[in-house]
Amino acid sequence: MPVLPPLAPREEVMGGELSTAKQWTLIWWRFRKHRLAVASLIFMAVLGVLALFADFVSPYRPETISRLNSFAPPNMVHIFHEGSLHRPFIYPLERKRDPETARVIYQPNTEKPLPIRFFVEGERYHLLGLYETRVHLFGIDDRKQQINLLGTDSLGRDLFTRLLYGARVTLSAGLIGVAFAFILGLALGSISGYYGGWLDAGIQRLMEFIRSIPTIPLWMGLAAALPIAWDPLFVYVLITIILSLIGWTHLARVVRGRFFSLKTEDYVLAARLAGASEYRIVTRHMLPAMTSYIIAAVTLAIPEMILGETALSFLGLGLRPPVVSWGVLLQDAQNLRTISLAPWLLAPGVAVVLVVLAFNFIGDGLRDAADPYGH
Repeated sequence: MPVLPPLAPREEVMGGELSTAKQWTLIWWRFRKHRLAVASLIFMAVLGVLALFADFVSPYRPETISRLNSFAPPNMVHIFHEGSLHRPFIYPLERKRDPETARVIYQPNTEKPLPIRFFVEGERYHLLGLYETRVHLFGIDDRKQQINLLGTDSLGRDLFTRLLYGARVTLSAGLIGVAFAFILGLALGSISGYYGGWLDAGIQRLMEFIRSIPTIPLWMGLAAALPIAWDPLFVYVLITIILSLIGWTHLARVVRGRFFSLKTEDYVLAARLAGASEYRIVTRHMLPAMTSYIIAAVTLAIPEMILGETALSFLGLGLRPPVVSWGVLLQDAQNLRTISLAPWLLAPGVAVVLVVLAFNFIGDGLRDAADPYGH
């Protein structure tokens, strides 16, 4: 029998794969080792899907009012009733009034469990704005009761539903704002760092002027100047553009500093002597060399945009009802007395904290994975 050659060690096989793998493949392999970054990426992917299909996932419409269920506490989901296992259910809440304080209180009726149904019919909506349907992911059969996983607000509107709809506006405002800011910061930072001279001086003075503008007085003036009768969608687009016009300066400074250090490198000088155009030198030689810096700057800019929109809407200087965003939802949490009675109104604030932490962890993982000198 012919003698078969011995199998190559695993290290040699991996070494061969590493030597032939593309740059983005290497980045992905190194990114997978960052457990917090991978968990954060999965969390943001799930949140993005829930926000995209908020019409289907949420049991109600965000504007549906139930005044008899104002400030109702969250419904706890149970699987055991009287010691036996059941399908997931909730106990209906009975509205009563405290005889001493005259405050409305809710008490669960443990004698009548309401099973949670999936793919039930409810209020009409247009799925992804394309076709009309009434099918929701979950709900209950009793029309006199509601299932409120995160409680309700002062008008009896389901907070879980409004949180999902608000994720659409808040996350899209951050991503779209960073997209505009990324284009401006990358373009102006590249020009400033590559050419220098009077162009660099002019762009630097512009950045210093923008960074010197007090943010709160600026937004107070804009909020007073915007007519109340304007379409909320137009105001949303305007807010996003203004956020990007203010937030591009940090990325531009990072790009400018890197360009100053890269334009004297040997491979850049060799490309210039070989007759490469300035556009090719910038896009093919200089920008790929600073991928990790750009990723770090962008991933840190997205939480800043989200926090900016949330803070401005919370203060009443950004988006306004009927637009549903996490900042608008947090306006109900301005009253300490309300928070003491309904602490679940702080759920949008918890969502903001989780999203900001997730983006920071993702940025750390991408920065480490894209760093050619990392281990």
